[in-house]
Amino acid sequence: MGRNRLEAFSDGVIAIIITIMVLELKVPHGDDLQALQPLLPIFLSYALSFMYVGIYWNNHHHLLHTCHKVTGGILWANLNLLFWLSLFPFATAWMGENHLALIPSAAYGIVLLLAALAFYIMQHTIIATQGAESLLKQAVGKDCKGKASLILYVFGVGLAFYASWLAQLVYFLVACLWLVPDRRIEKALSSLGV
Repeated sequence: MGRNRLEAFSDGVIAIIITIMVLELKVPHGDDLQALQPLLPIFLSYALSFMYVGIYWNNHHHLLHTCHKVTGGILWANLNLLFWLSLFPFATAWMGENHLALIPSAAYGIVLLLAALAFYIMQHTIIATQGAESLLKQAVGKDCKGKASLILYVFGVGLAFYASWLAQLVYFLVACLWLVPDRRIEKALSSLGV
């Protein structure tokens, strides 16, 4: 299988995830600004999740462009990633509906952690398939940013049990780390003229 088919399938799943998330935004029952106030946690949860899904979509695109061939292992690693991403709408809605409460915020962080771990697994599956001298291996190096993200998610989940707003801050800061597509992969691809 070529990477284009895998990328097209993943793009479709990610588009559906975003669509499901936006459907949770309900129209307020009122025509003044106060009618929007109860929806603020739901909107903030949606905005953070939209940012995360966009980050995954962007980095997934770059990741797949380093592949020369797609193996069964890469397919399963991709499905693992898509599974955790598909839980974003549920975790987002639960957290938003409960006004960023402790347990839903911790559950959201666990979903973020498991999605990041799935991305890490996919990245290493591609490296194992392409070889130690692969473009991806050269681009990510020791992957300090990826490892730091995993640690920050664990920290954020722990914080959620004490102060959910601190957990949200950690989740937001990790998103900011990844907001710009991974330049290491972009530089490696551009050096090859890809």
